[in-house]
Amino acid sequence: MSAIQTTAPLRSSATAPLRSSGAAPSSAAPVGSVPVDAAPTFAELAAKYRPVFESIAAGAAGRETDRVLLHLQIRDLAAAGFGAVRVPREFGGDGATAVQFFRLLIELAAAESNLAQALRSHIAFVEGRLYRNDAEWLRRVGEGQILGNAWTETGPVAVGGVGTTIEPDGENFRVNGTKYYTTGSLYADWIQTGARTADGRDIIALVRADAPGVTIRDDWDGFGQRLTASGTTVFDNVAVPASDVLVETEQAPYATGVYQLIHVATLAGITQRVVRDVSEAVRERTRVFSHGNGVRPGEDIQVQQIVGEISAQAFAAEAATLRVAELLQEAFDVRPAAQGAESPSFEEAVLQVEFGSSQAQIVVTDLAQRASSSLFDALGASATKSDLQLDRHWRNARVISSHNPVVYKSRVVGDWKINGTIPEFVWRSGTV
Repeated sequence: MSAIQTTAPLRSSATAPLRSSGAAPSSAAPVGSVPVDAAPTFAELAAKYRPVFESIAAGAAGRETDRVLLHLQIRDLAAAGFGAVRVPREFGGDGATAVQFFRLLIELAAAESNLAQALRSHIAFVEGRLYRNDAEWLRRVGEGQILGNAWTETGPVAVGGVGTTIEPDGENFRVNGTKYYTTGSLYADWIQTGARTADGRDIIALVRADAPGVTIRDDWDGFGQRLTASGTTVFDNVAVPASDVLVETEQAPYATGVYQLIHVATLAGITQRVVRDVSEAVRERTRVFSHGNGVRPGEDIQVQQIVGEISAQAFAAEAATLRVAELLQEAFDVRPAAQGAESPSFEEAVLQVEFGSSQAQIVVTDLAQRASSSLFDALGASATKSDLQLDRHWRNARVISSHNPVVYKSRVVGDWKINGTIPEFVWRSGTV
């Protein structure tokens, strides 16, 4: 994501203002007005979405083998309402809490980790619109609209630089530029892209994925998370209505923490899938080693120990994820819109989300990689057969762990604990 620098409204040459995404129109009830006793229980949410997750999980290994992209699965999730789990019921969503949602996201990641990452920008966008009480976009999401992203630029771009431009075109705008790591955009209805004005201000353009001039290439060739459609998106003089252009400072202050929490939840889901896969494989296995400790692998105490350790790793990964989700809910509950003004308690809550997501990343990255490697210690060489795709768990965990490198997170957290240093939370990459 690019720097958050905009401090004044952007206008076209015809003085068309950017759409304000502040308070909801008076005809709509404010976000968060649904009584607490009207919120769903997690059992209700699980009953609604688990059948979809189970259907998705059934074909995961085959899709990996044949590299079948996830268009159908994304549409199934959208039709079920998963993109609007956090959206209030008055706008067509479930009205779930952050903790409830991230419990579901972990389960989705266990079924298909590519999907959890493909929806990453959508999820973060929804949190931002909830923060801003943006009734218009919350309704669109409640109707099943899915958003992807186009933030990152590769090549000789300076750290914090943005080559994608947005220029006035009458009352509206035109966007030009090329982005990479555009995760999920091939599956989306809308693409969020960061662009910069001629005078250096950063904005968000919300572009229809099927708009003339938009080209999305499936050229992501990483060894893991192969089905996230994290390739290239090109904007060639794409028209964008003024109503679909937002000032980048309108993102929630804890946005980067949310983005990282989604990765952490995806890693936690991978560890859960490892537990299921290794337990099932050991349970069904009959061949033993001559120097083993049981007549069946499932009775071998050393194999049992390995599976038990993997299970504990999955438990700890989920617990860390949900603790950060609790911090996110706490920050949302004390946001200025809920209190009437920004307060020190909100500022502290934002810091807790940001540093909490970093701390969780440090721990869960290690847990997921160890679990996804250790499963082979409990199984024989037959478990490495390509058609089983058990190696996808480690490959996927390793690729996700490469986002926002954990070594820097560790340093930032250490500096905070020792010296009270508050870093810039928006991560950037590029050339110096």
